[in-house]
Amino acid sequence: MAQSSTSENHFKNMLDNLTTSVVVLERNLVIHYLNPAAENLFETSMTRSAGLALSDILLDSDDAFRTLRKASETGHSYTRRETEFLLASGSQRTVDYSVSLLDQDPAVLLVEIQPRDRLLRISREEDLIAQQETTRILVRGMAHEIKNPLGGIRGAAQLLDRELASADQREYTRVIIEEADRLRSLVDRMLGPNKALKLARTNIHEVLERVRTLLDAESKGRVLLQRDYDPSLPELLGDKELLIQAFLNIARNAMEAAFESPTNHSGVEQAPSITFRTRALRQVSIGPNRHRLVCRIDIIDNGPGITPELRQNIFYPMISGRANGTGLGLSITQSIIGQHHGLVECESEPGQTDFIIFLPLEGTS
Repeated sequence: MAQSSTSENHFKNMLDNLTTSVVVLERNLVIHYLNPAAENLFETSMTRSAGLALSDILLDSDDAFRTLRKASETGHSYTRRETEFLLASGSQRTVDYSVSLLDQDPAVLLVEIQPRDRLLRISREEDLIAQQETTRILVRGMAHEIKNPLGGIRGAAQLLDRELASADQREYTRVIIEEADRLRSLVDRMLGPNKALKLARTNIHEVLERVRTLLDAESKGRVLLQRDYDPSLPELLGDKELLIQAFLNIARNAMEAAFESPTNHSGVEQAPSITFRTRALRQVSIGPNRHRLVCRIDIIDNGPGITPELRQNIFYPMISGRANGTGLGLSITQSIIGQHHGLVECESEPGQTDFIIFLPLEGTS
């Protein structure tokens, strides 16, 4: 009996670590098992889904249900390519899947699903990480080239200030010194945080609540700030103050965007709104590293959206969609999240912009 239990745990561990989504269905299409990859795909959990009909989490997928029923009735295996899955959450997934009837008592259907957009996501992540590294190299080189002559200008202005007798003339040297200091400060901000992380166990919801409170005060209550938190999320290892800065940069941009879109697609006035959402994801790759557990944070505004051209370069320093923007906030955010081995992505369309932040909750596997 103990050997059987050990064997079951071994196979369960294997399924838990697969990147392919695995679903086991009873012959009447009731959910018997989802592995972690399938939980991520269907945006649900095994605890919530066990015993539910597949149609409760997968909507408007008649072709898939026909294929599953046919496999159940005939015992044949089927494979389908580039099938659209509409989830109960409203999300869509393009997937390849295979279904087979397992010859056991009672017989069950084994469904293996491979998201087509996973490859696109991996490619996008690689581009973002390469962009981040390119930005770091570019900014460091530029900072070196700017700081050296700035130091010389400031030093010469200080020497000249000591030699001048007239207060009016010294006013000019003070302007030179102040402007040199301002440029140096700007370069330092472009470089992002240069201090070592003060890592400690951090509750991500405490970070988001601090950001939400600051935003509420700055907007004087004119923005609807909504929470959609997963209370089961464990703490992560992070620098709380830097994480607050990173999320605040995104949230302030979201607030400015929300103020720019007073009507929805039907032309009806709507209040500016921002949603803070958290979810736990399992078996997620960030760059070359794979993590058993990852926190996904979404900051969603109902503003006019970001153009595709700007979205491609939005994390570069000095790139801004606003006339009075410095273009440093998102670059600094990406740098801070990168220091935490995470990643920031952006999805946008008119009426909704979603900044998605991935932060590891555990070490790499």
